[in-house]
Amino acid sequence: MTQDINFITKTKSLIDNLKSVCANYGLGNDGNEFKIITQIFLYKFLNDKFRFAIKEEQPQIAEAENFSKALREMSEDEYQFLLASLDPNIPRLHPEHLISHLFAIQNDSDFGKIFDDTLRQISIENADVFSVKSFSGAKDTLFDELTQFISDASQRDAFAKALINKLFEFSFEEMFVQKYDFFATIFEYLIKDYNTDSGGKYAEYYTPHAVARIMAQILVPDEVKGVKCYDPSAGSGTLLMSLAHQIGEKNCTIYSEDISQKSSNMLRLNLVLNSLTHSIPNIIKTNTIAQPFYLDTKFDYIVSNPPFKLDFSDFRDDLEKDAFKQRFFAGIPNVPKSKKESMAIYLLFIQHIMHSLSEKGQAAIVVPTGFITAQSGIEKKIRERLISNGWLRGVVSMPSNIFASTGTNVSVLFFDKRAESEHIILMDASKLGQTVKEGKNQRTVLTPEEEAKIVETFNQKQAVEDLSVVVTKEQIVEKNYSFSAGQYFEVKIEYVDITPEEFAEKMQDFETSLQSLFAEGNVLDIKIQEQLKSLRYE
Repeated sequence: MTQDINFITKTKSLIDNLKSVCANYGLGNDGNEFKIITQIFLYKFLNDKFRFAIKEEQPQIAEAENFSKALREMSEDEYQFLLASLDPNIPRLHPEHLISHLFAIQNDSDFGKIFDDTLRQISIENADVFSVKSFSGAKDTLFDELTQFISDASQRDAFAKALINKLFEFSFEEMFVQKYDFFATIFEYLIKDYNTDSGGKYAEYYTPHAVARIMAQILVPDEVKGVKCYDPSAGSGTLLMSLAHQIGEKNCTIYSEDISQKSSNMLRLNLVLNSLTHSIPNIIKTNTIAQPFYLDTKFDYIVSNPPFKLDFSDFRDDLEKDAFKQRFFAGIPNVPKSKKESMAIYLLFIQHIMHSLSEKGQAAIVVPTGFITAQSGIEKKIRERLISNGWLRGVVSMPSNIFASTGTNVSVLFFDKRAESEHIILMDASKLGQTVKEGKNQRTVLTPEEEAKIVETFNQKQAVEDLSVVVTKEQIVEKNYSFSAGQYFEVKIEYVDITPEEFAEKMQDFETSLQSLFAEGNVLDIKIQEQLKSLRYE
């Protein structure tokens, strides 16, 4: 644990130092700072991952006094054979790509250009594994030419040198020796200044770790292998990482879609940090609703926290295509005359997820709590289909303000194509959690014990007073397809034993009160009649 804290401290210090370099060269809070910080961090991580893998493969190189020199002295055939022996998730680098080599030649003229050229070569030679694709199939680059973000060309060499010097200060290699489980913390620290929900039309939505853990632990209570996991609105990947961690990174393949380039790049970084590099080619940057890349692919596990409301009037009519009729069985929200930004796009994501489940598929999706009781429209049609198909496993209604970024109350729907209809669990966890202040916002935080209670109660299908009920498909139909636990809780009437004398006294009090009210009512009746008689036509 102490070692973990030491690694976290060193890594956070590296991130802070990179931000300091950006600030010193006029790029603090600049729109390009995010690219520089995350890409340089990724370069550092891949460099150290490569060094570690080579040393494991050929221990004699680990003992060499000069690592990059030892690599340069190998013949081309030897070097290619060495690269071929590495795990497919390890980047393919050459000696001149290494940080140690760039550090040694940092005083060469045009060092900024050498630095950019190095990153470009790494991008090209690792495109198959490390590139994010768009709907059209076009691949992005792993690294941009970072010194070009410095508008003063005379400062570019110095900027590149400053970055390289920060990267040379410590190594991730010692962290790879053990099974580490702290990169989620590092990832959050790395992107904390850039993953806001105020960034325009297609904002990144962030899911709290507690919600992500609960979703993963309910979806995967037992060991599974060789499964396909998917998020159609992946953002930076919190839900997918939690799901993969619960399953085991080697036991699953990740697939994702998201319209945001920024989110896709964050997700790529998250996959690299979490030993899921093999899934990077499955990250697709696209509009999942209008241009689904995985329309005909079926998945075993789907998690999603989609945007609830969004103006999709620009492509709403395209969704009426015959190819999408089966997918959007419950309908497509109409374009309102005003407040187009309030269009309920999440209803399309729910239908998309139902369409994308494999025969043994399960899903967990965050929805506004209003969805679970709406008495008409697309919401009700979706709920009816879930019940008629026998797919609803249960619902957990979360505490208010569990998302710092929205005051909307949320619930999590759990579907399972193999769910049984006699024990559907509906849970109202709204009274759990404690309120903490985060900046200007107040947020509800669940304790580890409360998280465990939610998961255990749900997975054991337990009815717990004031928390959960277990109902049948028929009961839900009787309640007009309501998924709200509160509508199934028993109304408790408390009985108190009293003597005959106490009963008579209470009845006398009630009778006296009623007589007083009747008398007061009679006086008011007389006054009203007098007022009516005094009215004259003029």
